[in-house]
Amino acid sequence: MGDLNTDLAELRGSVASQVPAEIAEVLKADHATFVGMVAETAAKPGTAMPDLTLPDAGGGRVPVKDGPAVVVFYRGAWCPYCNLALRTYQQEVLPELESLGVKLIAVSPQLPDDSLSTKDLEFTVLSDVDNELGRALGITFRLAPETKPAFDTLIGDVEKINGAAEWELPYPTVLVVDREGVIRFIDVHPDYTTRTDPADILAAVKAL
Repeated sequence: MGDLNTDLAELRGSVASQVPAEIAEVLKADHATFVGMVAETAAKPGTAMPDLTLPDAGGGRVPVKDGPAVVVFYRGAWCPYCNLALRTYQQEVLPELESLGVKLIAVSPQLPDDSLSTKDLEFTVLSDVDNELGRALGITFRLAPETKPAFDTLIGDVEKINGAAEWELPYPTVLVVDREGVIRFIDVHPDYTTRTDPADILAAVKAL
């Protein structure tokens, strides 16, 4: 079993070595804007999860308030840090959650057809179209316009992938929701190259 923080650090080095220098400078400046920011608008433990339903890859609607559940917000399937974290959670968190009767749900603003394939993940993947849920939780932000060309060069048009008119993304975030639909744990990461440690997620679930 690997260590997520170590794997993320190795990925940071790998990504840095592959990104053209001029693009790296733009992304570095944008990245620095969010590192260290306190998500003051983010929902706090003890508040209710918004009563919303989101589409899954098969076109069904899934209520996000129905707990107990761990809800993981990620930026999109184009984000290597997100993919690494989700696959780590599948290996290290999902088995214990299943034994405890707790659901694992991943949420991103990507349209259902462009979200992570259910054949790759063994838990529910939902599309937060137009960032409705993320905005309600206070965990979204708009990227600087000057950053868009760099992103387009690396991954394609984020607006098209997400089907949104505005270039808005969620901070990588993990929430633990209890049986009554109340948020008991929330961990927001303005630095998109970091993620919530699996041990912290399991500790929050066991504290329910």
